[in-house]
Amino acid sequence: MSPFTEFSLMHELQQKGGKIVLLVLDGLGGLPMTPDGKTELESAQKPNLDRLAKEGSTGLSVPIRPGIEPGSGPAHLSLFSYDPVTYEIGRGVLEALGIGFELQANDLAARGNFATVDANGVITDRRAGRISTEECERLTAKLQQTTGDLFPGYQVFVLPVKEHRFAFILRGEGLGGKLTETDPLVTGKKPLPVEDESGTPEGAHTAQMVNRWVEAARAALADEPKANSLNLRGLAKDPGLPRFPEIYGMRAAAIAVYPMYKGVARLVGMEPISFEGERPEHEIAALERVWNDYDFFFIHIKKTDSYGEDGNFDAKVHEIEAVDAVIPRILALQPGAIIVTGDHSTPAKLRSHSWHPVPTLLWSATAMPDQVTTFGERACASGHLGIFHATHLVPLAMAHAGRLVRFGA
Repeated sequence: MSPFTEFSLMHELQQKGGKIVLLVLDGLGGLPMTPDGKTELESAQKPNLDRLAKEGSTGLSVPIRPGIEPGSGPAHLSLFSYDPVTYEIGRGVLEALGIGFELQANDLAARGNFATVDANGVITDRRAGRISTEECERLTAKLQQTTGDLFPGYQVFVLPVKEHRFAFILRGEGLGGKLTETDPLVTGKKPLPVEDESGTPEGAHTAQMVNRWVEAARAALADEPKANSLNLRGLAKDPGLPRFPEIYGMRAAAIAVYPMYKGVARLVGMEPISFEGERPEHEIAALERVWNDYDFFFIHIKKTDSYGEDGNFDAKVHEIEAVDAVIPRILALQPGAIIVTGDHSTPAKLRSHSWHPVPTLLWSATAMPDQVTTFGERACASGHLGIFHATHLVPLAMAHAGRLVRFGA
């Protein structure tokens, strides 16, 4: 079997068929807190997800490669059937697109995190206490005013995203290279300088400019009580990916609360849907409202990942249960196929993303039921789908929804 999706083949075989729902509980996979305990998913009371697992096919999906800890952007690309190693995307591009910023070909984008440092410049909180979005808006306006004109002949954009996150875009000629991040990803260390790994003149020039901006921005934040510093991640340009609707012949909608996930969806040609509220029931209301207008629906649930990163086992369990409660509303729409999975695992035990394969179910009227009767990591390990790469999910769902014609005579 080919390890990754062949887009030309999918384009050739596409046909009209049933609608597909891809329900992504970010960071779904977990670990027991004790050797004889259950994971967050296994602990949750989830009769509707268990029903889908019993009636459908289950397995474990690998987002990147076995043993590789995924970032959110690459992991979502994998769910959309793009091999994330082949199509490497900087997170800054996703942040900028996620807030509706129109990136130009020469723009360099980065995801920014406001942070807290001590008197010695050592990071004490990588997320500045998860400041409010309103506070983020104030701080980005302050940085735009103090650093926006730092480079003659270039434009600087500092834009709020959500909570402690912001987008940094540098626009002008001669930008490029392969740039490292400033965030050491742990507390107790000082931020890192941006370095260029491409060895090109434009890379060295760009790294120098970004470091100058970071220095000026941190100076402007020095008097802030919490967000007195910042870090940049995922510095990159828009690579111009093949478009999902053209490959698969499906008009695709993205229903997500956090801008970054709207960004990765926009990157491949999905259309973000606007809606009020941030809970699973609000997202399903948006799904119901636009059901007749699209063929493929990507629904993103963020809090399962956030609670995992916070080490809050019980809150992650409750969020899974909140998602379970809206499953009947999805079924009432009579989709041709439903995928329920995560982009990666985020065990509360580890407080971070992990390399563990992700529990996955595929439900449709044509799915092969297996011996699995509950949706969980250990149950899915014995499921019909086995352990497989996440890039296979969209073609599998299309087949189950009757959206692929036969190959050959």
